[in-house]
Amino acid sequence: MRRTVRYILATSNPMGDLEALERLVRLAPDTGADALAVLGNLMPKTAKGRDYAALFRLLAEAHLPTAYIPGPEDAPIWDYLREAANVELVHPHMRNVHETFTFWKGPYLVAGMGGAIAEEGEPEEKEALRYPAWVAEYHLKALWELKDYPRIFLFHTLPHHKGLGEAGSHEVAHLVKTHNPLLVIVAGKGQKHETLGASWVVVPGDLSEGEYSLLDLKARKLETGNVR
Repeated sequence: MRRTVRYILATSNPMGDLEALERLVRLAPDTGADALAVLGNLMPKTAKGRDYAALFRLLAEAHLPTAYIPGPEDAPIWDYLREAANVELVHPHMRNVHETFTFWKGPYLVAGMGGAIAEEGEPEEKEALRYPAWVAEYHLKALWELKDYPRIFLFHTLPHHKGLGEAGSHEVAHLVKTHNPLLVIVAGKGQKHETLGASWVVVPGDLSEGEYSLLDLKARKLETGNVR
């Protein structure tokens, strides 16, 4: 076992596809991953009886340090948070990092902000998860007191970057440039990566399409795969 996290197995938008998630968890040992990152939407808004407990129990079977955030469709937030709190009591390697942070071996500080991040407006957590940029800025403010740690950020909202080939948020790009994390993992379809300032920005793929990526944090290389 490595003394520090180097390889991160990452994906986004499982959308309640537990079969795809189970395949990802089963292949984790063969990838040599040191940690796992999963970005919402964990469950589709339209799903009946959304079972976050089953999803989190499945993720725990990877037996890896695991960080996750909700997506815009993981509303109301209370169902997600309740089941995250329950699973983390039994499996301390599991950590929700939405509006908070954890540590991985390195040590790396892993922080996140789920949902959609918009320029303005009011926070929304009942019908959809949506936050104005100042809310994300406020929750990340505490990281200035931990500035000695290299940072890994998880966002559902893509930062603005021409090289990523699609529209993104100027507000998230500003947050990235302000905090200068080593790595930013962002939800989205297609597996791609770019640099934004000194930060490595990675879209690991969409698990509802079978996509995932293995990130080599040291070499900044991406190995893509599909569970289907």
